[in-house]
Amino acid sequence: MKGYLVLEDGRVFEGRVFGAKREVLGEVVFATGMTGYQESLTDPSYCGQILVASYPLIGNYGINPNDSQSEKVQVWGYVVKEECSAPSHRDSNQTVDGFLAQSDVPGISGIDTRAVIRHIRNFGTMKGAISSENPERVLERIRAMKHPEESNLVANVSTKSIKRFEEGKERTVALFDCGLKSNIVAELRKRFNVVQMPFDTPVEKVRELEPDGIFISNGPGNPAHPEMMSSTVATLDKIKEDYPMMGICLGHQLLSLMFGAKTYKLKFGHRGINQPVKFEDRVYITSQNHGFAVDAASAEDAGLDITVTNLNDGTVEGMRHTELPIFSVQFHPEAHPGPHDTSFLFDRFKKMMESA
Repeated sequence: MKGYLVLEDGRVFEGRVFGAKREVLGEVVFATGMTGYQESLTDPSYCGQILVASYPLIGNYGINPNDSQSEKVQVWGYVVKEECSAPSHRDSNQTVDGFLAQSDVPGISGIDTRAVIRHIRNFGTMKGAISSENPERVLERIRAMKHPEESNLVANVSTKSIKRFEEGKERTVALFDCGLKSNIVAELRKRFNVVQMPFDTPVEKVRELEPDGIFISNGPGNPAHPEMMSSTVATLDKIKEDYPMMGICLGHQLLSLMFGAKTYKLKFGHRGINQPVKFEDRVYITSQNHGFAVDAASAEDAGLDITVTNLNDGTVEGMRHTELPIFSVQFHPEAHPGPHDTSFLFDRFKKMMESA
């Protein structure tokens, strides 16, 4: 079926629809990973977004039972140059086409993704749609739609109930689920008992769980959304002096906001598995997926030490509080997809808890 990728500024790209055969509107973003498409498709941080893959061939090693980072496809739409219908891998049990259709997510192939990405790089992320209808009518709907970030996307992907993972460890971590990737839970369970909580768990309930530390996960949307400020950020502020804390991605931004720093939207974000950062006089290659960043000047004014910077654009990639046992990183040390070079940060969190 012929279809179109239509952008908010009127740019139209023609291709072929696959996956779910329906229209979808969202924010169009791109990721630069050469592999790891299954992990990206199931990353809750992509909720609200139509993802453009920079690598030209997607689906060549299929879909397997082990790499998903959540229970379903989380992107709202998928744009590729070429979609492979005959994957080859010993663990593959499904095509990308079938995987998207199973979660009712539309995709479009045959698109000049290099042209799309250059357009977004030059003009920034923007609203868009995948549709098989007349592009002019689709454009009207795009321009009339509310931007996904105006909604609290975290509420769409956070757990609805408390989940416990008893591992027989000495210490327990309370995990604020803001749309977490499953490998974060896996890394924490190697070191702690874990209690996974909804993003809006109140202070009284957190204390009732008697954790030894607090962890704040990744997730989608604007970190400064009013509902996030009045729930997760407000709760963290009330317990910040009581527990060691670590945050990843959105968790990094929420902790920074809690201390009084500010966040802002990047032109086209960082989404890929080859982002270089500088940390303690060394360069690490990291996995990243975010569209917002912490403002450096406001972080310093809030009493935070900037510990990690992005070597491509100098943006803040990590912080620690000057007095409290609290630190965070903007990138993903749990990887999946991407390098595991910074997984030692989970061990540092463990040592911080032991010291506390």
